[in-house]
Amino acid sequence: MYDVSVPMGLADFVPVFLFGWTAVLLQRDLYGKMPKYAFACLAAGTINVFVAGFLKAAWKLLYAAGLCDFQILNSMFLPTQSLGLLLAGLSMILMLTARRKEVLALAAPPVFAGTFVFIAMMVLGLGAMCAGLSVTAARMKKRAVIILFILSFFCYMGMGYLASRDATSAAVNWSEQGVNCLGQALMLWGVLVLHKAGLREYDL
Repeated sequence: MYDVSVPMGLADFVPVFLFGWTAVLLQRDLYGKMPKYAFACLAAGTINVFVAGFLKAAWKLLYAAGLCDFQILNSMFLPTQSLGLLLAGLSMILMLTARRKEVLALAAPPVFAGTFVFIAMMVLGLGAMCAGLSVTAARMKKRAVIILFILSFFCYMGMGYLASRDATSAAVNWSEQGVNCLGQALMLWGVLVLHKAGLREYDL
């Protein structure tokens, strides 16, 4: 039994839509700056993350309302979000290294029964995404924004730690939700600053 409520289920959608806003801004501003294969990674990755978060929030709301326990919506969250974040992070690396004509070779990871591979994908993807945005901010002479992306990254890591605690506890769920909202808000704030500074027109 999960100790969740309808308000908690509704609150779960807040960070999802904050990330969705961030994703739309990034896709609009970076479309002309990325090679097509890099933008495909960004689009696919951010859509994956949004869908994963939306479906988990839907599961929590349905469960809290006593309608059904559609567990697949919850269990698919980690692998779907992990892959999405890895692709989004890879897109930033591809964008920043495209002019160097470096070839990145990707090997399919071995299959694991546990969640370690997904956690690693999330950390690598988030790290690459935040690092890529930080480099972009530095090139645009918006170095103060880097702090927002660093804090956002640590919020994500904190959320990951909380997610490993007792998932049935309401207190843990509310704490995780608060940290998630803060991390998404910080990421959105940083992207909004870059957007208003003319990221779309800026020559990176």
